[in-house]
Amino acid sequence: MTKIVIVGAGSQFGGKLSRDILALSELRDAHIVLCDIDEERLRLVSRYVQRIIDGHGLPARLSSTTDRREALPGADFVVTSISVGGYAYAGFPANVEVDIPRKYGVEQSVADTIGVGGIFRFLRTAPVQLAICHDMEELCPGALLLNYTNPMAMLTWLHSEGSKIANVGLCHSVQNTVSEMSRYLGIPSAEVTYLCAGINHQAWYLRLHRGDEDLYPRLRALLDDPETVAKDSVRFEMFKHFAYFVTESTVHCSEYHPYFRRTREQREQFGLKERVVAEVPAKRREWMEDPESAPLPDLTTSNEYAAEIMRAVVTDRPYRFNGNVMNTGLIPNLSEGCCVELPCLVDRQGVQPCYVGPLPAQLAALNLSNIVVQELAVRAVLDKDREAAFHACAMDPLTRSVCSLDQIRAMFDELWEAEGDLLRHFRA
Repeated sequence: MTKIVIVGAGSQFGGKLSRDILALSELRDAHIVLCDIDEERLRLVSRYVQRIIDGHGLPARLSSTTDRREALPGADFVVTSISVGGYAYAGFPANVEVDIPRKYGVEQSVADTIGVGGIFRFLRTAPVQLAICHDMEELCPGALLLNYTNPMAMLTWLHSEGSKIANVGLCHSVQNTVSEMSRYLGIPSAEVTYLCAGINHQAWYLRLHRGDEDLYPRLRALLDDPETVAKDSVRFEMFKHFAYFVTESTVHCSEYHPYFRRTREQREQFGLKERVVAEVPAKRREWMEDPESAPLPDLTTSNEYAAEIMRAVVTDRPYRFNGNVMNTGLIPNLSEGCCVELPCLVDRQGVQPCYVGPLPAQLAALNLSNIVVQELAVRAVLDKDREAAFHACAMDPLTRSVCSLDQIRAMFDELWEAEGDLLRHFRA
């Protein structure tokens, strides 16, 4: 029986990935273990998954626990989707990671990838993720770690340098962007083929085809369509000037570069609203609904990669996906040993990244401006080096386009004080 542990099951991924797993015939007899430190969210998502199992008469087994060390022994796959210190995008500490930089003129949008907010999210999350890896080394050393937690690139880098566990970082920005481009072009996304590579949230569609047709001329023609451009203003602007379409949304993309958020006029030009961090999450998940009134969920899969990867390993039938892995010469003009997002094959032998070759020079330069931030943040955690964390903030493209070094230092110190015990790793 395949054992699958989902750590952070009370996130958006616990119910979704469990449903994906149960929808695949080769995994329906799996033992799914849901783990979360929030007892109420764990109860609700467990109830939802058990309804699927019982309602469809599946042979799967379900367990739940608040103790990951109880969950991990004998696991074949471990999924991580956690938030450390509070809700991922609501309340403390997400609010201070947006509001304190705003005092210094740094207007972030999501603050989960790079930027000052993304860096501090990593600093508080990384020690827990590393502890999970070390528990896996002891309790399930042969398991494959599938991480969905942001900041993805920094955490994949940390997992790979800080532990011996086989791992891959998973995101849905590649497949979601294909769906979005297909809508702009008015064609079915299933008919689109592509080669996409770069770094997480900033990977580039190096090739984009429908059969033998190169779709880039049609996509480029949309630059003359103001209505379509307005739907994705930042990414079309990047496309216009750098010649390739990029993953992630306009909202995300706007904070990775110095071109879009420095002034109010820029933000208004690209239709970028001020980020307001709610006190509690506004979105209700399907697994939160009352089972007495909610219909039985269908056995359908989402566009997430995790369950398909598990099936490929279990059946030894290869599966291709875009994953986050370490750069071992795969993209030669990005830093050796950084985290890259590119095509991977997976089967019983594990995840096998594909060689892509050099990116166009302008795309590599944009990626490298983010990679240097990621590297400094990873070094900060692995070496317990507070100053390296400051240097990461000082090198962030948006932050250094707005603030002086003295301002960045003051902002950094204020955030460090605000997060307090969440950064105790650096005092150990």
